[in-house]
Amino acid sequence: MKQNLLKCLPFAFSALLFGSASQAQDTPAAANQFSTWSIGVNAGALSPLSPLGGKNDFSNWKTSLGYGLYIKKQFTPYFSLRLDGMRGKLKADNSEPFDGGYVSTSPVSAFETDLTYTGSLNAVVNLFNISMFNKASAVQLYASAGAGIAGYKVKNARGGGELTDYAGDKTISELIIPVGLGAKFKVSEKVNLDLGWTVSYVDGDNLDGYYQATNDKYNYAYAGLEFALGKGPQLAWHNPVAATYDEALAAKQMATAMKGDLDAQKAENAKLRAEMDDLLKDTDGDGVADKLDKCPGTPAKTVVDGAGCPLVTPAPTVQKVIITEEDRKVVADAIRNLEFDLGKSTIRAKSYSTLNRVADLLIKKNFSLKLAGHTDNTGSNELNMRLSKDRAEAVKSYLVSQGANPSRIEATGYGENQPIASNKTAAGRQQNRRVEFTLF
Repeated sequence: MKQNLLKCLPFAFSALLFGSASQAQDTPAAANQFSTWSIGVNAGALSPLSPLGGKNDFSNWKTSLGYGLYIKKQFTPYFSLRLDGMRGKLKADNSEPFDGGYVSTSPVSAFETDLTYTGSLNAVVNLFNISMFNKASAVQLYASAGAGIAGYKVKNARGGGELTDYAGDKTISELIIPVGLGAKFKVSEKVNLDLGWTVSYVDGDNLDGYYQATNDKYNYAYAGLEFALGKGPQLAWHNPVAATYDEALAAKQMATAMKGDLDAQKAENAKLRAEMDDLLKDTDGDGVADKLDKCPGTPAKTVVDGAGCPLVTPAPTVQKVIITEEDRKVVADAIRNLEFDLGKSTIRAKSYSTLNRVADLLIKKNFSLKLAGHTDNTGSNELNMRLSKDRAEAVKSYLVSQGANPSRIEATGYGENQPIASNKTAAGRQQNRRVEFTLF
């Protein structure tokens, strides 16, 4: 049994430390506002058995005084680590029969053990606070478990004789596993009343000076006081559920207040909107509000002045465009001299002088010009259409580069669709490859 306990102890400590680390990650963001360290003192009844079951070596166990102290670190409202120390005496004898009338035949008739020291590291878990929806809870239930070591001296008596040292004057040291339950009552902001009960399982059968191949145990029921250290309220009494509940209530109240303000603002906006609609009302739709309209009832689409009355505008003057024979001659010379590189839309330099005269004419007289590009039927229709369009655009680009207004020049390509001569002869095809200029 001792070997098994020794093997399990490292795993128990590892689990304990892992639990403390993981719980510490859940500490509230404002944990530095709370007291997390505390010390406690206690005293109570110490007896050499376990009410949780198992065989008791003696029929008449006795209750003795025990006393202890501890220091505790609270990591979250639910989890803490506590270092406990305790002293006391354990006594029992076989002066009475066991339950059921069984009389002990043990050669050891009595024992007295002095617990010189016990020390253990315990994980303490707060089960719940009362009340759940009260941040200032006054009652708290908890459970604990841990591991440690106990040092003790044993005296026993055989056959009704005197108590003698079981192991001489030697202090026996054994591993212990304490488990317990408790309840705390908040007395003040820094003081708690602590009531608890712990059963400690000993990794040995020498606590009572009588070996029966079963491990011994003892229990300690105590009452004590716990004193919180540091500033701020105790983290152990902080109730995140209640805090969240209060925050939700506060948020709801704020939302209700904001809704009231929003409704009032909506009403004010509606009032302002009604006043604005009345101020901007325009019955005849002429763009002048009724309050300023001196000519109400103006027909729709009537142009009015600032007072809402019809606006009299003079009829626009239409300027007649006059194209002279000289103008036509300038355009004809440009058409006659216009040449492109073979199969391309690049204008040859010899055409620049007559095109310059057309550009000058467009600038001085503000004429509009339509350019229509044409080709013969050599090549595909798609290619000819693109080439005719590109050549018309090339002429437009050149005229614009010389200062002509691009908005008054239209360039269109017709490809081979509008021949002016037969495409069966070279002369006819030459005539069909052209760009026509039309002034207007």
